[in-house]
Amino acid sequence: MAFLDWLVIGIFALALIGVIVWVMRQKQNNAADYFLGGKDATWIAIGASIFASNIGSEHLIGLAGSGASSGMAMAHWEIQGWMILLLGWVFVPFYTRSMVYTMPEFLEKRYNPQSRTILSAISLISYVLTKVAVTVYAGGLVFQQVFGIDTLWGIDFFWIAAIGLVIITALYTIFGGMKSVLYTSVLQTPILLLGSLIILVLGLKELGGWDEMMRICSSVEVNEHGDHMTNLIRSNGDPNYPWLGALIGSAVIGFWYWCTDQFIVQRVLSGKDEKEARRGTIFGAYLKLLPVFLFLIPGMIAFAIHQQSLAGGGEGFLPMLANGNVNSDAAFPTLVAKLLPAGVKGLIVCGILAALMSSLASLFNSSAALFTIDFYQRFRPNTDPKKLVRIGQAATVVIVALGILWIPIMRSMGDVLYKYLQEVQSVLAPGIAAAFLLGVCWKRTTAQGGMWALISGLVIGLARLGAKIYYENAGVLPGGDSSNLFQYLFYDVNWLFFCGWMLVFCLLVAVVVSMFTKAPDPAKIQGLVFGTSTAEQRAATRASWNAWDVINSVIILGITVAFYIYFW
Repeated sequence: MAFLDWLVIGIFALALIGVIVWVMRQKQNNAADYFLGGKDATWIAIGASIFASNIGSEHLIGLAGSGASSGMAMAHWEIQGWMILLLGWVFVPFYTRSMVYTMPEFLEKRYNPQSRTILSAISLISYVLTKVAVTVYAGGLVFQQVFGIDTLWGIDFFWIAAIGLVIITALYTIFGGMKSVLYTSVLQTPILLLGSLIILVLGLKELGGWDEMMRICSSVEVNEHGDHMTNLIRSNGDPNYPWLGALIGSAVIGFWYWCTDQFIVQRVLSGKDEKEARRGTIFGAYLKLLPVFLFLIPGMIAFAIHQQSLAGGGEGFLPMLANGNVNSDAAFPTLVAKLLPAGVKGLIVCGILAALMSSLASLFNSSAALFTIDFYQRFRPNTDPKKLVRIGQAATVVIVALGILWIPIMRSMGDVLYKYLQEVQSVLAPGIAAAFLLGVCWKRTTAQGGMWALISGLVIGLARLGAKIYYENAGVLPGGDSSNLFQYLFYDVNWLFFCGWMLVFCLLVAVVVSMFTKAPDPAKIQGLVFGTSTAEQRAATRASWNAWDVINSVIILGITVAFYIYFW
């Protein structure tokens, strides 16, 4: 790191501090101010926050690493802009009418208090054990690679970088609340986009262009069925990413994440009205088309440069692991460290900082909102609004501490970390997706039906994870015992197909239970389900969009289809 790099980082830090100080001087005397930024966010802030919250260190390490190891396979999860459109066009009207702060609160209005408690507990546990810990863990690895420092003051630099990142982010989230997340995202998102674009351009220049990358990667087979790294649609016999399973699994996970997860939906709930919220999702959907090109393809570029170097008699471009394999997860930080000139490297580091801090800030704020609104306020409904803000700040501190304490366990998992994250999401998503999908689309869905969809999803998901841990530790290979029905269902079946069948099962549970229980009171679900909105509510929704919203949505869908065609 040259002096110019540190100067750029310093300027970025001062700009960030300026935004945070400005936000802290705004009045935040109640829960709406603190958790939803006063519900006055514009579409630019909402869209930027959706994108910046989504892009974390798991993308800088995991997505770029997957590009370097398996090519386009993980692109299904990233080219999901159309799923954010579902949030804006289908779910925003119902969320807006419900006047809720959290997704569990919406389930209580649609179903019952038990559903709210179940979803709150699932969300908080998953945030601490996956999102917070994974983001911090990967962040520490990124900075260890970029700065090239193993130890500092006799301490492993990984811990200095990881814990320092958490503390700085937690401070501005605790004191600034949702507004600090929204407005720092507006500053951070352009830097992240520009920095990643520079990496893409310089990487292609070093390699010799796009055609050279496609030539090298298309010559590498990834399975016994003749599929290559550049193939997005792979044989259904592929053990990891069969095309039908990938399409179904990514859609289920995408629906849960983009349309029902507090982590993302909270950005939309902060909109000043339905129009700004919807346009924020459209803007966010445009931005979500970029990660494949900004992170996954740079991983493929790093792999191609590595192959090119080996072919020319060199030592390779990427570092090697102790077992002799290429360290694919080091793809993005290696590009930063080896290709960028002074000053530009500092800008990229700012972009990485932006991704890490924005993602963590969103996690902290969402977790604090879930605890404060869905647990504390329910048991102490008359709590002073200012005290609720303080409770939210204290909850953030606890969540930060738990995330740090979990890092050693996550770190010990090594190269299975990103796969672990995806597997957890694949078994969390179906039950929650079923409860929300039927809750909004079918007015006959009862409170018991929605609640049992959540419970069945949780039980099946835990069984799947438990079976995977048990059989892998026992050294059992998938398909080893076809006579064992439990092993076949909960271990042998591909994780993507399992995710799809799990959604079908949870939907059936909800439908069957609903048919055998009393239909919900029409007054209770008025405005929360299709077919129950008043004429005034429908008119308000219609007035919130125009032809340009439709045109932009169609453009996003068109780009998605074109991407699938090109990388078929």
